[in-house]
Amino acid sequence: MVTAVEKASILVVDDEQVIRKALCRKLTREGYLCTEAGNADEAKARLEEKAPELAILDIKMPGKPGSELLPEIRQSHPETAVIMATALTDTDIVIQCMKEGAHDYIIKPFDLDKVMISIDRTLRIRGLELDIKRYQQQLEQEVKEQTKEIRRIFLGAIESLVFALEAKDPYTGGHSRRVTNVALAIGQRLDLPPDMLEDLRWGALLHDVGKIAVDSAIQNKPGNLTPEEYNHVMTHALIGPRIVKPVANERVLEIITHHHARYDGNGLNQSVVGEDIPLGARILAVADTFDAMTSDRPYRSAMSPASVIREIEQCAGTQFDPAVVRAFLRIPTAEIMPGQA
Repeated sequence: MVTAVEKASILVVDDEQVIRKALCRKLTREGYLCTEAGNADEAKARLEEKAPELAILDIKMPGKPGSELLPEIRQSHPETAVIMATALTDTDIVIQCMKEGAHDYIIKPFDLDKVMISIDRTLRIRGLELDIKRYQQQLEQEVKEQTKEIRRIFLGAIESLVFALEAKDPYTGGHSRRVTNVALAIGQRLDLPPDMLEDLRWGALLHDVGKIAVDSAIQNKPGNLTPEEYNHVMTHALIGPRIVKPVANERVLEIITHHHARYDGNGLNQSVVGEDIPLGARILAVADTFDAMTSDRPYRSAMSPASVIREIEQCAGTQFDPAVVRAFLRIPTAEIMPGQA
């Protein structure tokens, strides 16, 4: 894993020299190797000389902005992680950048302590992605005839990572396993074939893997989240598919990507609506909500299963797919919450 001690290289791309210099001074003091670029052309030249582990791009620059430079970097230097630097008014552009491969974003004017947290988190994610990629390449070369087994091993390793992360949080321990049980129970009532049930299982187990990139202080905040904090938490649905992409099929990736989509299309930055939302994601939306509402959270105590079931039933046709809700309502409470029927 890359750390400051190992002197990860970072490219700072910003047209304002004062900002570049201040950020590079801080990065250098923290042990990073820092280079600068004042525009997109300079940035591409630095990348061609030596691709850094991380690039920090100003979204809005004269000439080619960082939002347009981002896809070029992701295409030509896929092992370089990218953090976007943005003003609070750039929310829509930030979300688009996250969809195009940015790992995180930092807000101007910079809080340097928060910038360092973002950099550390992003480098850890990059390290995980590269470890998975290298492990995949190594195993594929050694056992080309064992593709299915390789996929099982990889997904199992990532599954273990998710469980380890959840185990550290008293509010989410066991969440993915419980969501998986509910999702499969719904899928069985919908008579899904075995291959779809298997993909649903993996999508449910791994749906929150992207939360490795979410600030735990925000995730466990006892009060209401600000719009910026909520946007930050929701990026886990964009980051998760990128982490598991080397080993998961398209159906699993779509389940993870769209598991917070509302059936009526009114979700945050939602791109699909109604029946266009993958069925696995529509199932997972109900299962995830049920477990979240029947579990303690920093901001509220757990609700009773009966009250949560009534709430989900009331949201059929708006937040949830009515057919999925009907299937969910046919499941005995004892099957998904033993001892609490």
